[in-house]
Amino acid sequence: MSHTYVQNVLHVVFSTKNRGDVIPEDFRRKLWTYVGGICRKQGIFCHAIGGMGDHLHLLIQVPADLTVGKTVNLIKSNSSKWMKERVADFAWQEGYAAFSVSASLAPAAVRYIEQQDAHHRRMDFGAELIALLKKHGVEYDPRFVFG
Repeated sequence: MSHTYVQNVLHVVFSTKNRGDVIPEDFRRKLWTYVGGICRKQGIFCHAIGGMGDHLHLLIQVPADLTVGKTVNLIKSNSSKWMKERVADFAWQEGYAAFSVSASLAPAAVRYIEQQDAHHRRMDFGAELIALLKKHGVEYDPRFVFG
């Protein structure tokens, strides 16, 4: 698309089904690498990938020809298929959270994603997601955030 210029940097977060701790610690880097490959193949620039055994964080730049929903669906469906071949009964949750990030704050978001291990010594995923929703002014119903 000539003459189209976009800067769609998003912090995307999603959990494993039922928030199960099913991504083994020694396997996470392989999954992050695979997700990075999905992004490259789809023309999605990936600034950072990280997470824990029950969730994934991405800082990505979504190209002009992809919607947020389509982007996340591509990442989740392809990585889920790959994971199911390696981890029995693996699945991602149905939904996701996505927050826009200005270019000036992208380095801070990268650090946040890269430091998930340290961050989660102080806060579990549920508290983290609620904090992100509040920080970004996203209205939510607590009954459905983790449903």
